[in-house]
Amino acid sequence: MNRLFLIKQLMKQGKKNYLEIGVENGHVFFRAKSASKVAVDPEFKFDTVRKIGKIFANPFNLFNKYYPETSDDFFRLHGDELYKNRKLDLSLVDGMHEYHFALRDAENVLKYLKDDGVIVMHDCNPQTHEEAGTYEEWKESGEQHNWNGDVWKAIVHLRCFRKDINVFVADCDHGLGIITKGQPENSLNFTEEQISKFSYDDLMQHRKEWLNLKPASYLNEYFKI
Repeated sequence: MNRLFLIKQLMKQGKKNYLEIGVENGHVFFRAKSASKVAVDPEFKFDTVRKIGKIFANPFNLFNKYYPETSDDFFRLHGDELYKNRKLDLSLVDGMHEYHFALRDAENVLKYLKDDGVIVMHDCNPQTHEEAGTYEEWKESGEQHNWNGDVWKAIVHLRCFRKDINVFVADCDHGLGIITKGQPENSLNFTEEQISKFSYDDLMQHRKEWLNLKPASYLNEYFKI
């Protein structure tokens, strides 16, 4: 199970109003089959020619909307207008892989999410110290490995402070964080200061509990796909 497969399955269930944060080369975005797709990224890694080519590959791409800006600017400048009449069904949060960036993205999406909407957050379950390192460390390494950063802390934060959502991480595709509205299955009890100070070693000791980690097969059960 990976994020693209899950998003396609959720779209088949009617979750068509889609927002993707952190699009880069469009690997997921261009393949998603919906006529209501919004792409947000300050540095898209494709040009107009590729956009046109992707329309032929997937005609739904004809209706795409592109916002070449940070997600913070996107929500500040366009969120209320875009989603005042039709809230979001589905969002992939895959932007800057740092705690507070990922947290802001999730909380901003939640403002515009339908009651039965779904947020999929990528990179929530790093497997090594290197993958969980800082952006600067990753760049210094020459980008020789996957970089998940500390997105996992956003999951811990939401499970501590949001009592109106259910949050878990599926153990696949670098950790797919799933956020839906409603009663949480269970919660955590840390302060923001504690979360900020947690290290990857702490995560290793408490991974299953802190992430509410589920096997990939749980996605089939949870979403009935």
